[in-house]
Amino acid sequence: MLMKARDLQNIPDVQATPDSRKLAIDKVGVKAIRHPMRIQERSGAVQHTVATFNMYVGLPHHFKGTHMSRFVEILEAQEREITVETFQQMVREMVEKLEAEEGQIEMSFPYFIEKKAPVSGVKSLMDYEVSFVSQIRKNKKQCFRMKVVVPVTSLCPCSKKISERGAHNQRSHVTIDAQTNEFVWIEEIVDLAEKQASCELYGLLKRPDELHVTERAYDNPKFVEDLVRDVAAVLNLDERVDAYVVESENFESIHNHSAYALIEKNKRAR
Repeated sequence: MLMKARDLQNIPDVQATPDSRKLAIDKVGVKAIRHPMRIQERSGAVQHTVATFNMYVGLPHHFKGTHMSRFVEILEAQEREITVETFQQMVREMVEKLEAEEGQIEMSFPYFIEKKAPVSGVKSLMDYEVSFVSQIRKNKKQCFRMKVVVPVTSLCPCSKKISERGAHNQRSHVTIDAQTNEFVWIEEIVDLAEKQASCELYGLLKRPDELHVTERAYDNPKFVEDLVRDVAAVLNLDERVDAYVVESENFESIHNHSAYALIEKNKRAR
């Protein structure tokens, strides 16, 4: 039997009832919602991909709960494919609709860049893990962060120095998490990490290319400490970057553990 209109109006809103514990919640919301999105490449082309969203607001101590369905409604109210522009608007809409003082939306997705092999010129795609984070704080200021995980090659300087034949090298993940005040291309972050590594990676290589990348890495050895310092030095010079976290994890080829380093800096801190 269908509910009458007056019965629907009488359904209690439990989330809006008072809570007596006097404990505010820093983040409450929904996680791991997948939704299509599109993003413009530096080349001018448009890339279509699928993003995973996490959406949170701060909950004051006097409210029992938030309205979880409204997070999904906000996501579904956007275009079929969310863009960077609508992503930024969503945060403002979420805070307003949920009557919150602060909120945050995270959007993570795979991003593909076509690369040419260094000698043969053969083309292939490389995929990168990208995350956008837009946050509104209690002072109503909105900030944007971009995080990119860039796989590279690192070659050990110590191994090269003490060995007569070769040196151990490995794949490394350089992660750059940058808070920006102006637009920055994803490709710029990828270029920065790859240029500071012993060598960059490619999806497809022919034998002349393999020779080239092997010798390039050998001529450009880097400790995990070198990787984060060299990337941080470049970010320090970029006025579009207000704050950053740079990490490097080297998946050691001669150990069953990783080497790791991190530098974090707020360039606007007094």
